Amino acid sequence: MSSNVAPPEHLPGDPYAPFRPRWGTAVAYTAALVILTGCTFVALVATGPGTDSGWNKAATIGVGAFCALILWRLGQVRATVTPEHLTVHNIVFTRRLDWPQVVSVRFGPGDPWVRLDLSDGKALAVMGIQRADGARRSESEAARLAALVAAHGEAHED
Repeated sequence: MSSNVAPPEHLPGDPYAPFRPRWGTAVAYTAALVILTGCTFVALVATGPGTDSGWNKAATIGVGAFCALILWRLGQVRATVTPEHLTVHNIVFTRRLDWPQVVSVRFGPGDPWVRLDLSDGKALAVMGIQRADGARRSESEAARLAALVAAHGEAHED
């Protein structure tokens, strides 16, 4: 995808705007708040056998907090770009890449998110560009990333 794209200055809008899922962030943060609030509410107002134990209440709130933490991390997925580098923030790991480390950008019809082929032979998912955001938006964001890769120096094999 990165071989026949316009340089960043020919792209509409800000070519260095962060890549973020359209709905993923809002849904993740809303679900985290609902789950944490719900678990806290149940822990504090539930009645019946075993509900008077402080450990049970703490465990219920702890489960809600753990679920909220996972959802918060899901809401943090993005890719940020500067003229010097690309930083990919996925659910568990964040990786900073210099532009020459990125060989190509792949986003096939069945792929859930963009994948980068790296100069070390590995592939890296970019969850900030997701097919769930719709074909038009996700493909235009993938093309924007490919244009940035092409403009900032793909790695070349010797």
